[in-house]
Amino acid sequence: MDEGGYRVERIGLLIAARRRELGLSEEDVARKLADTGRCCPTRTDVWRWEVEYQGRAPGPLYLPLLAAVLDLDESRLRRARAASKAARAAALAVPAPRTAAEVIADALPPDTELSPCGTSAGRTVGAADAEALLRRVHGLRLADDLLAGRDLVTQVSAELDAAILLHNNGCHTEAVGRRLLTAVGELAQLAGWAATDSGGRVDPVPLFRKGVAAARQAHDGALAAHLLGSWAYWESNRGRLGRALELLGAAGQQATTGDCLRARSLTSARTAWVAALCGDQRTALGAISTTLDQVDQADAELPASTDPRLWLYWVTRAEHDVMAARVYTTLHRPLRAVPLLRTVLADYNSAHAREYALYSSWLVTALLDGGEPEEAAAVADTMFAAAAAIPSSRAADRTRTAVTALRHHQDDIPEVAEVLARWSA
Repeated sequence: MDEGGYRVERIGLLIAARRRELGLSEEDVARKLADTGRCCPTRTDVWRWEVEYQGRAPGPLYLPLLAAVLDLDESRLRRARAASKAARAAALAVPAPRTAAEVIADALPPDTELSPCGTSAGRTVGAADAEALLRRVHGLRLADDLLAGRDLVTQVSAELDAAILLHNNGCHTEAVGRRLLTAVGELAQLAGWAATDSGGRVDPVPLFRKGVAAARQAHDGALAAHLLGSWAYWESNRGRLGRALELLGAAGQQATTGDCLRARSLTSARTAWVAALCGDQRTALGAISTTLDQVDQADAELPASTDPRLWLYWVTRAEHDVMAARVYTTLHRPLRAVPLLRTVLADYNSAHAREYALYSSWLVTALLDGGEPEEAAAVADTMFAAAAAIPSSRAADRTRTAVTALRHHQDDIPEVAEVLARWSA
């Protein structure tokens, strides 16, 4: 963002957008630049500038020529080029990788008494203890942003068992008991979610079942709906669409028992996803429209970052835009999907490698569907790098899907062949 709060333009997006406004092809731009007699770029050079392939940008000598060809202020191009160079430098300034244990330790709050080794039968548990446990759960949830499921599932499962023991064997009031059950439900959701990314090492279904039972006992309809929706998402992605619809129906009933609009937006988004997988366009598009309306209304009432339900911190408009884009891509509507994904990924935290790889994979698919294989190749290059950095089974699955789609273009598009050759392993 610049000082006035507006998005800083990137050189690639600026050139591509202006070229399309003028009705020019990449080849047209290259020819017009060559006609000046001062340079001789190729169509591939223009493509590399537009997608900022491996940090490529037009040099200072090209900028006045590009300004004339695209009818833009040269100063605007210079600012955009500087912004792209700065973003590239920031992305490359990545610290040395940390171990999973280090990431978890950094994410957890200092009050660690309620760790698995700190629980004991018959101890008195007060409101402060329950809130400390919930903060600990949130720390583990933040660690999930940075780690693959298989790096987290063992510890979260142990924390879940300890929290159940604390609730069952500790001495506490009814109100404290409900807060402990909420923590159990949140831990079960996180453990189940991590299990879905563990490559089959842990079965998530028993974890989701425990969580649903705890959330219902705590009278937390929003959390129960989130658990059922997470479970439905897992079932849908392994082809059990009927079971997913059953779980979403139950989630919808639970969500209506609470007043949490942001939680209901999650159920709507997951309904849209399963409907898209079923080929039900009308339901999918209607549910996505509802989702976006719900999250916008929720943001107007209370930003996600200040929601007292800490597990909703990530349910923002940007995340829902990604969910919408996945639905649009599945329904073969790339013109809707591509702008959403480009916008989200332009500012996305690359430290969240799994999500960055997943979101990029959907952009690759949408670009290929929209007839933009060159840009898809550039996005795939960064996607493969992100996926290689984290042992996520979800990212690996999406990588295989992207590779299969790209291979249809490798004989005709040299940029695709180049990227596939570089990442052939």
